[in-house]
Amino acid sequence: MPTIKALWPQFTAQADREGWPAARLLTALTEHEIADRARRRFERRLGEARLPSGKTLDSFDFSVVPTLSKAHVIALCAGDRWLDEGSNLLLIGPPGTGKTHLSAAIGLALIEHGYRVLFARTTDLAQRLQAARRELALEATIRKLDKFHLLVLDDFSYVTKDQAETSVLFELISSRYEQRSLLITANQPFGQWDKIFPEPAMTVAAIDRLVHRATIFELNVESYRRRTAIENKRQRATATEVEPSDQTATTPAAPET
Repeated sequence: MPTIKALWPQFTAQADREGWPAARLLTALTEHEIADRARRRFERRLGEARLPSGKTLDSFDFSVVPTLSKAHVIALCAGDRWLDEGSNLLLIGPPGTGKTHLSAAIGLALIEHGYRVLFARTTDLAQRLQAARRELALEATIRKLDKFHLLVLDDFSYVTKDQAETSVLFELISSRYEQRSLLITANQPFGQWDKIFPEPAMTVAAIDRLVHRATIFELNVESYRRRTAIENKRQRATATEVEPSDQTATTPAAPET
């Protein structure tokens, strides 16, 4: 109990000066120990999650995605029921619509609620699983991922249509099915997932496992990055139009008298 060890001299001295009963002293020390353990646990889980920095719910602009219910998202951030059931969350929409931001923000909120989360680009994780397969350690590697209540697979649609790469992802999906939750962001609707998996049967089986007891958000809005670029360009053009001339008129000085 490192916190109690560190605070013991200070608190006992204060207790002696102020005449604390033993119960108050022990309660104060224990509360600080518990709070410090929670802080260290949060920092440890935040570090292992590998979330993109600066992505929070407060900084996500829900107004630009009218089809997305902020109340629903906040409810999901509590995590209790859907994570306990191993349900999934799927964010579908074109590039630049905030899928990565939202998934990272949800992951951060879940860590704050005590859950373990891992955020990964799908291609990076697929390569890691492929390496594990070559070393005959795929099953053990997938088992290690079970410690995470939520596994975020970002940019799922960018996976190449390769038998080895997509087969390990399918094994991961099958392993976590109804056991542990997945959050997947994808640029393509399900009808185009045949571009990801090499076999129609594998495509159907993967989608079937993912959508069963899943929450699906469709972010079919204009790209945030494109919208921001257009707005910045408009503001620069407006600033140029109203910019005053660098030349200023001068009034001749009055003659001396």
